[in-house]
Amino acid sequence: MALFGTDGIRGLANRDLTAELALDVAVAAAHILVESLGSTAHRPHAIVGQDSRASGEFLEAAVVAGLTSAGVDVYRVGVLPTPAIAYLVGESGADLGVMISASHNAMPDNGIKLFSRGGGKLDDALEAAIEARMGESWDRPTGKDVGRAVIDESATERYLAHLLSSVDTRLDGLKVVVDCANGASSRVAPEALRRAGAEVIALSDQPNGWNINDNCGSTHMESLRAKVLEMGADIGIAHDGDADRCLAVDAEGGDIDGDQILTILAKSMKARGKLKGDVVVATVMSNLGFFRAMKSAEIAVEITPVGDRYVLEKMIAEDFSLGGEQSGHVIMRDFANTGDGLLTALALLQELKRSGKSARELAGEMSRFPQVLINVKNVAKEKLSTSNEIADHVRIAEAELGENGRVLLRASGTEALVRVMVEASSDSVATEIATRIAGVVEKELG
Repeated sequence: MALFGTDGIRGLANRDLTAELALDVAVAAAHILVESLGSTAHRPHAIVGQDSRASGEFLEAAVVAGLTSAGVDVYRVGVLPTPAIAYLVGESGADLGVMISASHNAMPDNGIKLFSRGGGKLDDALEAAIEARMGESWDRPTGKDVGRAVIDESATERYLAHLLSSVDTRLDGLKVVVDCANGASSRVAPEALRRAGAEVIALSDQPNGWNINDNCGSTHMESLRAKVLEMGADIGIAHDGDADRCLAVDAEGGDIDGDQILTILAKSMKARGKLKGDVVVATVMSNLGFFRAMKSAEIAVEITPVGDRYVLEKMIAEDFSLGGEQSGHVIMRDFANTGDGLLTALALLQELKRSGKSARELAGEMSRFPQVLINVKNVAKEKLSTSNEIADHVRIAEAELGENGRVLLRASGTEALVRVMVEASSDSVATEIATRIAGVVEKELG
């Protein structure tokens, strides 16, 4: 099984993801980095950050040890969002970025995300090369050739300045609740919104090493919804543990998902002449209502596999300016080369001010189709594409739905399961068809 998944390395900290593994990954990445620089006198340097998990402390130490032992200088930036690391790599001219985070996963997990020069995520080929080099024999540098590690105390302010450079419409008069998931955005998210002019009520902004994503953040929005209603706020913003996602709730407590946020931003950018080619990039999992909203707005949609890295690859390849996922990963390439939940929140709130509309009115510009997702576990997912029986049942279901729904089957990239997703005009229809097809998948592949 491959070490790298669709978003770096992830697993149970100190069991799957150990200090030894983190050190080995860092050394292998350093070797490839140093070799890519050739005979240049340039001394390679890396940016290393983490979210608020307690396990991040020993994993960060291991990564720093691996990099410096291989001759790479390290700038340690502490607890900051994943997109902050991506930005700082590009802004500082660093050769590598490392983020210690398991994003929205529960606290016992952790992960390692790697960024290349410029701040983009490593492509599959580079990740495979790193994995292949782990554990190899190597000549260790000594004396002045070993790397140095320093604390970069200006990193947070530089990232905040970058966020605020995206603001051309002040947020004065908006009352905003922001749920920081007791994670990496706990300091910078409330501060960015306040500096942009909003009245801010911060929620789950007291990380203690153990409480990240614990009944809070973008995967548990009940507390945010209650606080928005209690405080009479205009909108609530939810980030995940490493703050590369942004979801929202309106003043009445209604959910605003990534597809709706993408709709709002795409239409706004088109109206202001900032949507390159009048095209937005989305994944196969985007809601049918999103595609219909884009068609109505005369905005073309380019579709990619699930994963923000694939969204970004398409955006870079064809120079598009906006893309994202239903989960709340939104990439605005005028400002970033990765999903940034804080940038997304600032963009959404600015449109709230510009339009004079409520969050519910803006979100209502996209009508969500009921969507049912069933994970069929412990099946031979590799046989999915060759099963005629499953294909026949999918065709029957698609004929039943016509233009009022769709069926999508997808093998998981990391687990032995197949995801069955059905959208329809009602929850009952979507549930009935999804259950039926899931039963066929289990029978044929189980």
